[in-house]
Amino acid sequence: MLMANRSKKKCSGTRAPDSSFTKLPIRRLANSLGFRDSWLAQFVIHLPDGSLFIAPSVKWCILIKAVVEQFCARFAPDGLVLCITDVGSKFVHLEAEKLARLGIVLDPADNIPNVIVHSAAKNRLLLIEAVTSAGPVDSKRRKELKDLFKGINAGLVFVTAFPDREIMRSFLNQISWETEVWVAEDPDHLIHFDGERFLGPYPDAQPQPHP
Repeated sequence: MLMANRSKKKCSGTRAPDSSFTKLPIRRLANSLGFRDSWLAQFVIHLPDGSLFIAPSVKWCILIKAVVEQFCARFAPDGLVLCITDVGSKFVHLEAEKLARLGIVLDPADNIPNVIVHSAAKNRLLLIEAVTSAGPVDSKRRKELKDLFKGINAGLVFVTAFPDREIMRSFLNQISWETEVWVAEDPDHLIHFDGERFLGPYPDAQPQPHP
């Protein structure tokens, strides 16, 4: 009876970084955030055809870190991160009491955005989707978010975050007008999709007066 000996065969995910790894766009972003190659390499799977695969949860972690530490520092320096959800819309950070002061009670069954940030200075609620887990804010998603946060005491701003321009290009035809786009590899810039308000709520997303 012949038995295959697999004990000497290393899992492809443990091999040292090669040229394909060093060219990964997500690597540049990870390095800029302080993640070492040795950390990222443990999540890279080398497929038989030579291509590389990284789990969406890892890409989500890197992009969310960029949103919280880089986007907020530049475009919402007074912002308070009220909620972060993971790939499966599970709460990983939740400021329930502070959300309640704005009239927001989140139900885990709802399709909640990846990051919710409140800018107190301008009373704006930034609803940020990380495209690695949720896709962009298209017209349907914009309406869903507007309905989900209807009646709150803050103006709504819709933001899609991308790790790099290459990924952004593949979603350009889906992004809704009257939303913002942020690309993590160019953190100092914000792309404004039409309208006269830059990183500001539009009339249909303004807080409504109570009767």
